[in-house]
Amino acid sequence: MDTPRGQGARPANPRTRPARDGSTMQRVLLYVALAFAALLFVGPLYWLFSSALKEPGEIYSFPPDWIPSSAHWENFSGAWNAAPFGDFFINSMIVTAGGAAIKLVNATLTAYAFVFLRFPFKNVIFLVMLGALMVPNNVTLIVNYITVSNLGWVNTYLGLIIPSAGSIFGMFLLRQYMMTLPREIVEAARVDGAGHMRTMWQVILPMCKPMLVTVGIIAVVDMWNDFIWPLIVTNTVEMRTLPIGLLYLRTTDGYENWGGIMAGTVMVALPMLILFLFAQRQIARGLTGGAVKG
Repeated sequence: MDTPRGQGARPANPRTRPARDGSTMQRVLLYVALAFAALLFVGPLYWLFSSALKEPGEIYSFPPDWIPSSAHWENFSGAWNAAPFGDFFINSMIVTAGGAAIKLVNATLTAYAFVFLRFPFKNVIFLVMLGALMVPNNVTLIVNYITVSNLGWVNTYLGLIIPSAGSIFGMFLLRQYMMTLPREIVEAARVDGAGHMRTMWQVILPMCKPMLVTVGIIAVVDMWNDFIWPLIVTNTVEMRTLPIGLLYLRTTDGYENWGGIMAGTVMVALPMLILFLFAQRQIARGLTGGAVKG
């Protein structure tokens, strides 16, 4: 006699459906939370870029106009002509490139020394340097200004770059990343007769590329967005950097042309946004790789 169809099928487990429903609910809640977080970050950026293309009347309108009626590109030319943005850009490029390069070199050499060299009180010195991270930068402003003034570096590129040449945070990130590297490769390089400089340049640094990119971008953003120190150490408009240029633009244009101020803000923020978009994978790899081993 034939067996009825479906008689040999295994009965469904009643516990699987609630588990799947719970997993689906968690996933939906996660997506909602991510969308809300993205809205918190993207919303102000969208308002900034859209306001840079609005006429003054649209910026003050209520309820707010989220989409400009027409692209008012004159805000960018007005901001560029109201303040010497050409000089601001050149100064920021020089200070950022020079300062970030010196920070990266110092952080790399210091991290290599703390990981692969032996010297007295190494751990104590490392802890003291980490303790310096707890000291606010504003505490050292007066001391740095007196030092720079005595050296005659006020209103110069040296005065803008040298006091920010150290990066303890960058050194810490590189040290943590170097500690995750296999020691066998370093020992093999030493057996082949490689010194410290050759080992660092040909062995360590190629493996630290993600973290080097991360530390370099952190240094670039730090130097590009610095406001307090360039404001103190410079006393002429020709030596100002872009963040101070925005303040100069607002005092020049007044509070009437907020479209021009928003356009100037876009010109200052856009290079760092583009840099982050192109290097975000390297940053993620560097930060996650350095967190493997403490």
